[in-house]
Amino acid sequence: MTLKLNTDLNKLQPYPFEKLGQLLAHVAPPEGIRPIPLSIGEPKHPSPQRVIDSLVANLQKLAVYPSTKGLPELRQTIADWATKRFKLRHESLDPEQHVLPVNGTREALFSFTQAVVDRARSPRVVSPNPFYQIYEGAAYLAGAELTLLPTLDAHHFVPDYERVSPEVWRECQILFICSPGNPTGAVTSLTTLKRLIQLADEYDFVIAADECYSEIYCDEATPPVGLLQACAELGRHDYRRCMVFHSLSKRSNLPGLRSGFVAGDADILKQYLKYRTYHGCAMPVQHQLASIEAWSDETHVVANRLAYRSKFRGVLEILKPVLAVQQTDASFYLWPETPIPDEQFAQQLYAQQHVTVLPGSYLSRTVNGINPGANRVRMALVASETDCIEAAQRIKAFIDAL
Repeated sequence: MTLKLNTDLNKLQPYPFEKLGQLLAHVAPPEGIRPIPLSIGEPKHPSPQRVIDSLVANLQKLAVYPSTKGLPELRQTIADWATKRFKLRHESLDPEQHVLPVNGTREALFSFTQAVVDRARSPRVVSPNPFYQIYEGAAYLAGAELTLLPTLDAHHFVPDYERVSPEVWRECQILFICSPGNPTGAVTSLTTLKRLIQLADEYDFVIAADECYSEIYCDEATPPVGLLQACAELGRHDYRRCMVFHSLSKRSNLPGLRSGFVAGDADILKQYLKYRTYHGCAMPVQHQLASIEAWSDETHVVANRLAYRSKFRGVLEILKPVLAVQQTDASFYLWPETPIPDEQFAQQLYAQQHVTVLPGSYLSRTVNGINPGANRVRMALVASETDCIEAAQRIKAFIDAL
């Protein structure tokens, strides 16, 4: 007898790094040249010592069951941080109603979609293209159709929302936005965010804003705006239909802590909390206490940004003469055009220079014959500055030899 599984699993594509592994398996890197990976967005800067010290000091909390809602002091710390960072009205972000700790944005984006999508209403999820692949998998496994909006250079790598048909908006239940964008690094403007809130009101959908790169940006005086900030400027202090997703992975170089939060509409969050109670994904108490230390400190975050800016300057100085590449608005990615097809570029660069980058077409889907990531690659400047500079020099040598 054939075992029957959820047929929506058949809609899932291999993860980009699985595709990359298959691509590179056909070639061998040169001997004697050490590898420099720029493919995975895993921060390599040091984790804050105060967070490490907190984890060590609270290991006895391993004997305690954590609550799904999280410690009140963690929720208060998060509410205080978000209020200051995004210029919210004092005490409008209630830690009891508007904030929920989660095990990183990846887990939260997926589970949130399962909790929110109403299968009885021919659901549709709308997402940028290219995109973080969790959006796609979450939509399909929630039983929703997926509409992909291209993010193109002509529109500053932000979807042209005015070209979306009323029919799509009427069926939309969740709109995913990613700002700063992955892989483009583009920041969605305050004007656009306000327009999206108007559309959400008109067509009754939820905006799920993935803002996990919001604390890595180029100009210290102009941090990226956020969805809750747009709500505040509109006087929507209940944050209705708006949810934001934040993480310590990139902000604080803590990808292994699996710590973040969801904040926004209290009514939605109440139902999402019910879902998570059954989902069984409470954050360990020792991780919560360590997270308080991370969210309470900005010194390490400022130092983090300075390190990335220095890497951007050095790498761009080397690459700009030979590659169509620009400084991104934010994040730690570069999103250059390639002089040859992106898969070929990534494969040959690895074979000749032992540098790994991610083909842009692996982060996108072809819609109406167009793949917005084609002939681009994503470069994650997460390694040390020395390694990033050497990688850039190797990339330049590779391009010069083409």
